[in-house]
Amino acid sequence: MNNYNDKELMQMFREENSRNYAFSLIVQQFQERLYWHIRRMVINHDDADDITQNTFIKAWKGLDNFKEDAQLFTWLYRIATNESITFLNKKRKLLFIPIKDIEKDLSNQLEDDEYFTGDEIQLKLQKALLTLPEKQRLVFNMKYFDELKYEEMAEILNTSVGALKASYHHAVKKIDTFLRED
Repeated sequence: MNNYNDKELMQMFREENSRNYAFSLIVQQFQERLYWHIRRMVINHDDADDITQNTFIKAWKGLDNFKEDAQLFTWLYRIATNESITFLNKKRKLLFIPIKDIEKDLSNQLEDDEYFTGDEIQLKLQKALLTLPEKQRLVFNMKYFDELKYEEMAEILNTSVGALKASYHHAVKKIDTFLRED
């Protein structure tokens, strides 16, 4: 598959006869990265699949208004992040479950997940991540797994680089403590 740059994709999308093709290229180009970003937040494969689909539905509806002052991936990543956070908040409210119990539930789901292919160390890391506050977990995932630069993360999360560095530092310390305790 050819990887088109943002300008080419948006140019094709704005032309009526290539709009659907352009959007399918956008989905192909970004779907896997967005899925894994979402999956690390919500843990469950089916939930991640649904949220990924919702992300692209929102993108389809909003792409006409995309200003191109950010990268397309950054814009999609922001939608995916917001959809993931909204999902987790709804789950908490719907089930009237405190945050710690949701994290325990996600941890149990991870152990039972037939799609999780990690070894014991990866499972332990994922459990450590679930003990982090939501923002620290999000920042850690974006930096460690997605290898995003702080500047990209700041644009996606609409926050400062300094705040992100502090969140990542605290997350690493908490993960290290968790991994040493067992």
